[in-house]
Amino acid sequence: MSFSQDMDDEYEKLIRRMNPPRVVIDNEACKNATVIRVDSANKHGILLEVVQALTDLNLIITKAYIASDGGWFMDVFNVTDQDGNKITDEEILDYIQKSLGSDACFISSMRRSVGVIPSTDHTSIELTGSDRPGLLSEVSAVLTHLKCNVVNAEVWTHNTRAAAVMHVADEETGCAITDPERLSKVKQLLCNVLKGSNKSREAKTVVSHGVTHTERRLHQMMFADRDYENIYNDRSDEAQRPNVNVVNWCDKDYSVVTIRSKDRPKLLFDTVCTLTDMQYVVFHANVDAEGPEAYQEYYIRHIDGSPVKSDAERQRVIQCLEAAIERRVSEGLKLELCTMDRVGLLSDVTRIFRENSLSVTRAEVTTRAGKAVNTFHVRDASGYPVDAKTIDSIREAIGQTILQVKGSPEEIKQIPQESRTRFLFGGLFKSR
Repeated sequence: MSFSQDMDDEYEKLIRRMNPPRVVIDNEACKNATVIRVDSANKHGILLEVVQALTDLNLIITKAYIASDGGWFMDVFNVTDQDGNKITDEEILDYIQKSLGSDACFISSMRRSVGVIPSTDHTSIELTGSDRPGLLSEVSAVLTHLKCNVVNAEVWTHNTRAAAVMHVADEETGCAITDPERLSKVKQLLCNVLKGSNKSREAKTVVSHGVTHTERRLHQMMFADRDYENIYNDRSDEAQRPNVNVVNWCDKDYSVVTIRSKDRPKLLFDTVCTLTDMQYVVFHANVDAEGPEAYQEYYIRHIDGSPVKSDAERQRVIQCLEAAIERRVSEGLKLELCTMDRVGLLSDVTRIFRENSLSVTRAEVTTRAGKAVNTFHVRDASGYPVDAKTIDSIREAIGQTILQVKGSPEEIKQIPQESRTRFLFGGLFKSR
């Protein structure tokens, strides 16, 4: 089997050398966006690789036209920066050209597009389990107790399930943890935390020496955990649900997937990622996200060449795409924290959230040049909007650093105007 896969990879490399991707970047063709055209030899997963490359540059895809019938792949993307402007920075334009063009090192199979790349800087920990208030705080406390410093982390919650990809380093050396006994202990204690009192659903902990594409991996983990199955069937937010429809176009043997939802960054990546992981091939697509609502239309077949075969399969496609869109829709108040990094920082922050009855629904933790830049989406554990008094309690407990509070007015009750945007904290967050 390994020999066969190696042969496939070598064949793909040969085809790619014979037909290198052609990338054209045009800032004149469209009034309000940069147009990127990509032509390449076709293979399964290439659409995801291109969308992933653009998304990783934090570009906003406002329109896309995709065609990949036969052996050739042709894409057109209209993109802007985060402020809605054309891409004019020469370094970024050059990077786009290299990352998508003939110099690109596209990973040659869907199997390896989230394969582990060896790393000596940190150890990767993947967690899946039942969500509950205070879970991130408990996980962080265990890691601090085991003298593991959380360098980067991303946590998603959806439909009572939680998934996290965390990069940790040894407190003393600042490098990856290699001792097998210690790694086994980390795995065992974290698995116990994830299980909690819920014995009905499995908890899973994976430790590895490497890095993956975090967001792609989180989608795969939650999909494998079947978070798309709504076990409580509670749809009180019916108006906010994405509208997903799947019909078969019998004349052409395609299944046509249409999605209408509120637009947001990385929406196209999330849907293409899920279709790819479900083993569907996108032959044609049309995406329009220039307004507040995004419209996506995909002409797909299963990797074996067949359209959607049954109503059960159709329902599963709908459920999985809904879940893919909802996973990144963060509930609650957004808090942004920036301070000097230190061991135990994440544990202290999340403990204070927990003590003030705040539940973390999504988190992104990054460390840059010795500084921790953390984003948390929090909500009151009882389901009510976050109260101003809760923010004041956090302010008193943490001390002096900078915390930006963002979100719509309805997310926070009676918060004073002068406190809405940022607080100065200190004491607790000073480096030891």
